[in-house]
Amino acid sequence: MTDAEGTRQLLIRLHRIEGQVRGIARMVEQDQYCIDVLTQVAAVSRALQCVALALLEDHMSHCLIEAARAGGPGQDAKLKEATDAIARLVRS
Repeated sequence: MTDAEGTRQLLIRLHRIEGQVRGIARMVEQDQYCIDVLTQVAAVSRALQCVALALLEDHMSHCLIEAARAGGPGQDAKLKEATDAIARLVRS
């Protein structure tokens, strides 16, 4: 992340997700209803996808743009990184 506020917001999200995962572990330990656990797993998955998209957006709007302005082989490498990251997100 390039700005302090954006980094702070992502960290807040990640700490919230961490708490959700601990909650899921407690649910499993307490042998709670499977569908309730799965609902929480889906919520964590969506939250992580939001973090991933925010990071990707930041990368594209800063790193990728800077590489495009600079040109050369660095531009191609950054584009490949972004393409590979998008492919990983789509597969997950």
